[in-house]
Amino acid sequence: MGTIFKHIKGDKAIWAVVAFLALFSFLPVYSASSNLAYLYGDGSTFKFLIKHFAHLLLGFAIIYGVHKIPYNYFRGLSIIALPIVVILLIITMSQGTTIEGANASRWIRVPFVGFTFQTSTLAAVVLMTYIARYLSKVKDKTVTFKETLLPLWLPVFLVLGLILPANFSTTAIIFVMLTILVFVGGYPLKYLVFILGAGLVMLTMFVITAKAFPDVFPNRVDTWISRVESFIDKEDTEADYQIEKAKIAIASGGITGLGPGKSIQKNFLPQSSSDFIYAIIVEEFGMIGALFLMFLYLLLLFRLVIVAHKSDSIFGKLLVIGVGLPIVFQAMINMAVAVELFPVTGQTLPLISSGGTSIWMTCLAIGMILSVSAKREVVIKEENEENPLDILSEAL
Repeated sequence: MGTIFKHIKGDKAIWAVVAFLALFSFLPVYSASSNLAYLYGDGSTFKFLIKHFAHLLLGFAIIYGVHKIPYNYFRGLSIIALPIVVILLIITMSQGTTIEGANASRWIRVPFVGFTFQTSTLAAVVLMTYIARYLSKVKDKTVTFKETLLPLWLPVFLVLGLILPANFSTTAIIFVMLTILVFVGGYPLKYLVFILGAGLVMLTMFVITAKAFPDVFPNRVDTWISRVESFIDKEDTEADYQIEKAKIAIASGGITGLGPGKSIQKNFLPQSSSDFIYAIIVEEFGMIGALFLMFLYLLLLFRLVIVAHKSDSIFGKLLVIGVGLPIVFQAMINMAVAVELFPVTGQTLPLISSGGTSIWMTCLAIGMILSVSAKREVVIKEENEENPLDILSEAL
């Protein structure tokens, strides 16, 4: 065990939270996958557990590899990765596939390997890193709105425009997160207000176009509208059916829950191992388990703030906020959907829900955050080695 801790760097609390979430995820995933085993398999849930284990194993390999990379390298990598992401998004739009009946073409199938990949999750991490790089570059400089159009906002609206037709919820989350990031990064508020207005206008134009030419974007706008309407008017729709089953699961859980693996609604709730896994967790572990899980995500948020505050550079601070905040925000959205505080979005619970792409991209972001934290540890270690007398005097 000591050998393992010797080779991992960065904030130990973040490592602990991530490891605990990953270990805990096996219980609800194994339980909820019985529905998938019945629909798509031979009735055996063990292979879904092995698949989830493989996803997490690769995810932690990503964390370990990425956290060893000096975080300053992510500046240049974001510039290289951005056009690659744009190409992948275009491919996804043209020949995307659906997974387990999901009503959206969000995935592409990797040739010769056989697994599928959701490109929008990678695009989110790359875009946030790119924005952090740009904001750190112009920090404390006076910039005009015209100067930021091409290097900052053109890539943003290009990426979001390519994600929007198939995944409105992800587009909205990315836009909210990048808005927070550019605000924290010191971007002029008057320019930001104009961007928010422009984004709203572009979204309105897209909805009007999609309604006028339904064959171009079949079912997508209608799906968004129906989900919002069912949330407001409580109409009897598929989304409303999911929410009703989720509420039954939550009500059945009570204070202490039915116990691991004893969920009943997992057999009736669609996407019970991914989008609505929080409802299954509440049913099996009760309000105590639900609040403890929420506490873990809030603890992760607290440590992100600490890492960002202690970073030795503007880019490090913005990078931690840019790639870390969406993890916690997505978790809260997933929980809010399960308890009907938010319309159905299709967002997974980070590090808990099944699904390779979501786990891997979350682990990529965690690795980048730990890289920033590890750099701080190196700086402190060097300062301690160079100034032992100062440390002794401070101790006395």
